[in-house]
Amino acid sequence: MKILVTGGAGYIGSHACKALAAAGYTPVTFDNLEYGHEWATQWGPFEHGDLQDPERLREVLQIHRPAAVMHFAAYTYVGESVQEPGKYYRNNVGGTLNLLEAMRETGVKIMVFSSTCATYGPPERLPLTEDHPQRPISPYGRTKLVVEGMLGDFEAACGLRWAALRYFNASGADPEGQIGEDHDPETHLIPLILDAAAGLRPAITVFGEDYDTPDGTAIRDYIHVTDLADAHVLALKRLLEGGPSAAYNLGNGQGFSVREVIQAAERVTGRPIPVEVGPRRAGDPPRLVGDATKARNELGWTPRYADLEVILQTAWNWHTRHRKPTSEVTPS
Repeated sequence: MKILVTGGAGYIGSHACKALAAAGYTPVTFDNLEYGHEWATQWGPFEHGDLQDPERLREVLQIHRPAAVMHFAAYTYVGESVQEPGKYYRNNVGGTLNLLEAMRETGVKIMVFSSTCATYGPPERLPLTEDHPQRPISPYGRTKLVVEGMLGDFEAACGLRWAALRYFNASGADPEGQIGEDHDPETHLIPLILDAAAGLRPAITVFGEDYDTPDGTAIRDYIHVTDLADAHVLALKRLLEGGPSAAYNLGNGQGFSVREVIQAAERVTGRPIPVEVGPRRAGDPPRLVGDATKARNELGWTPRYADLEVILQTAWNWHTRHRKPTSEVTPS
């Protein structure tokens, strides 16, 4: 059974492709390689294409006749979305509209959508549950929320069934070392910390140390990328078996501060990690922690790599084999 995976050459999408293959599916990657890597498409056919090309979307869907679509293809840099909102609405919303219309025309009626906890905005209560108000504060978060609304509209119009997976901080790398995190530019905390541990940047910058948290630094919920991939496969299976459309949080239900992540990375790498303190970033809440009870109850999903040091160890194993030469790294 074929599953079309948009953005399957990217960080989370490639891990989902591996999980699909392990579960007996054939992932078909559809990616424009703007941020993805063809070397990450190891588990099924690769189709080069862009969400902005409706004819190419229809062509690929007609060639492969997938049973469902996993949709990861999106721009995801929050700061950039503030500076270039049109780019984000054009790709994340307009591109998804092209995809949904191509699916409707070719009879594909199941989508697992890569959403985000950014749809919630500043938390009113923690941990965040799926019924928390959704008031995103960035164009990135708003584009993802718009797409969630589109899924409901297409369900009403043509019977699309969907799962929207709202995850927290994706982290770590494939435990077998075949794929991992390789962004350009890199903005995620853990790979930046590991760059500092490896001497590829002079220090890691901590943005704000005056939050109302035990050590003054922001607290986030880190979820291993392989656990995210497993949840996508479970959501797919539920939909293929006739399950209803639904949104799910994916997180570990516990948070770690920036300082705690740095200290854990020092233990894992055995190296000191220089730290610089910068000002808070606008819009960063003190704490973001998710409640994934619904995913556990309805999908049977249980994270296998919830321990922070295990997450860091898989990331470090990948990092030490694939990190860039010093000359290619811009200091933070």
